[in-house]
Order: sequence, then structure tokens, then C-alpha cells
Amino acid sequence: MKLKITSLLLLFFVSSIALAQMGMGPVGHLTIFSEDGDKFQLYLNGELQNDVPQTNIRIEDLPQPYYNAKVVFADKSLMEITKNNLMIADVDGIYSDVTYKIRRDKNKAGKMKMNFFSMIPVQQGYIPPSNVYVVHYGAPREVVVAQTPGRVSQTTTTTTTQTNGTSIGVGVNVEGVSMGISINDNMGGGAVTQTTTTTTTHSGSHDGHDHHEAPRGCDGQYCMSGSDFSKALSAVKGQGFDETRLKVAKQVVSANCMNVNQIKQIASEFGFEETKLDFAKFAYDYCVDPRNYFNLNSIFSFSSSVDDLTDYTSSRN
Repeated sequence: MKLKITSLLLLFFVSSIALAQMGMGPVGHLTIFSEDGDKFQLYLNGELQNDVPQTNIRIEDLPQPYYNAKVVFADKSLMEITKNNLMIADVDGIYSDVTYKIRRDKNKAGKMKMNFFSMIPVQQGYIPPSNVYVVHYGAPREVVVAQTPGRVSQTTTTTTTQTNGTSIGVGVNVEGVSMGISINDNMGGGAVTQTTTTTTTHSGSHDGHDHHEAPRGCDGQYCMSGSDFSKALSAVKGQGFDETRLKVAKQVVSANCMNVNQIKQIASEFGFEETKLDFAKFAYDYCVDPRNYFNLNSIFSFSSSVDDLTDYTSSRN
């Protein structure tokens, strides 16, 4: 009888792992972001991944090394992008965390390009930035929620054990989605014990301050934390020329949300008026408080630059 109980417990343990790792096997991840802030929807192998257009999307747990991708923009004046055999694994077949960048073709209006940006090994427990819309490939979209500030998820696990007549049951409920495992060997009565564990998880970025009002811009996300922003600002300052400072600044802002003060600090690092204006326009779609964008006016030396930025922000509203 003791051997039978041990076998049943082992079966239960293996079954639990199998369910927890359903679809187990090597997987890769894909991130696609728009350098110019154009919102888009992504199709992989003909399947829509995001119902709401995004500027920065991450698809996790991709089980195939290559996918056919199509990008459709919210702005219908922009041409769709079709890319076959989009790479998720390297030349040795090792699955990776791959990033592609979308940008506008400066030589042809409305034409868009999607180019390879980076590839790194898959990291266990990686937490994407808060402004990235995350999708788990193959999961129903109605139960996949993008990372949002202050989101609370709750997982309840109930374990019931009956001794003598072996009966082991486990029920798991994650935000209304239930799953259960049951193993029975009823050979008599016995004591019944039940344990219920509830885990509450708060997700979303937090910069060390209490937020009493949700931000209005950048898809409702919060701005970079003070420590993260200090590192980003140092990276911009570390560049020797305005051109390279602008590239680094755009790289930072395209992957994060910022408030007006943070954008102003970065813009002030540029020596040329034209570069300041270029960055201020680019950063507008990543600003959490765009209503305060007028505070950037003081960084410009010419009123024409202020007028240009004002016209640009007005056209984006």
C-alpha cells in the first residue's frame, strides 16, 4: 500500500509539472517596435496577435524557428510589411530572444521597413519593460492582458488530501481560468485535509512614488523610474556627437515612457537646434503627460522651432 501511495504521488507530481509546462520544449521570443512611434497590428502565420494596434509588441513562447509575418498599420496611409521566414532561432537552430525594428523609408513616402535589430539568448524569468504589450503565443487573446500599471492578478490553489483511502486533488484558478488534477484510490475512509492558498500579484512599473492619477499618454503607462532614467541620460551624455546622441536617445525613448521633464533633460544634451526639435517630435508619442509639452519651449533658441513643435503636437492630437 505504501508503494502504491508513493507511485500515485509521483504520478501527481509529474502530471503537475506537465500541466505547468504545457507545450514544453525550446521556445523563442520576438519583439517588434516602431522607431517612429507608428502603431501596428502583427500577424504571425496568418494569425492576428494584437487586437489593439501597438508601437512595441513582444510575442513570447514561440515554438517554431521561423514565421511568416505581416504588419498592418493603424495609419492606413502606411504600406503593410510582409516578411517571410522571420528568424526566431539562430543558424544553429538555437531559439533566441529576437528584436526587429520598424522604421519609415525616408526616400519613399508611406513605405515602411522592418529590419533585424538584435538577438540574445533566451533569459529565464525575463521581465519586459512596462510599456511593451506582451502576448503569449497560442493563448486566447481574450485572456492575455498587456502589462498595465496597478494590475492585480490572483491565483487560488486548493489541495485536498484524504488518507487511508488515497485521494489527492488539486484545483488551480488563475483570474477565472480553472484547471484541476485528481488521483483516486478509494479503499476505505480516513481523515480529509484541505489547504487553500491565494496569491495576489501586482504588476506594472513603479518609480517609488504613489500615483493618484493614471497617466494619459504613452498608452496609459508610467514613466521611467529615476534610477533607470539616470542610466539612460548617462548613456546619451556619453556619446561624442549629436548624431550618435540622437540615435541612443531615440533607442531609449522607443523602449520606455517618459515625462516631460525627462524628455527635456535629454533634449537639452543636444547642441544643435535641429536635433533638439527632431528628438522632441519623436518623443511626443512616448510622453506620459503630453498636456505639459509646452515646457519644452524653453530649450529652443528660435521661435520658429517652438512653432514647428506646436504644429506637430497639435497634428498628433
